[in-house]
Amino acid sequence: MVDIKIIAKNVQMSRTAGQNVPSPCMSVCQMNDATGWCSGCLRTLEEIAAWGNLDDFARREVWRCIGERAESLGEQASP
Repeated sequence: MVDIKIIAKNVQMSRTAGQNVPSPCMSVCQMNDATGWCSGCLRTLEEIAAWGNLDDFARREVWRCIGERAESLGEQASP
């Protein structure tokens, strides 16, 4: 369900200083019991709940974590 290419592009975009940090939400909103991450955006419930109150620095940190999670999933999918 996770589109790693879209997430990777959005991770890169979130690093651009001076730009509003976009929400990672993909309108999937299904939590994966094994990972504790949303199957659409790879955020934890805590990150999802806090997003509206985070400053841009903290939002970029969430995106950094999402990038690491996407890489982890990509590595698991590789033969």
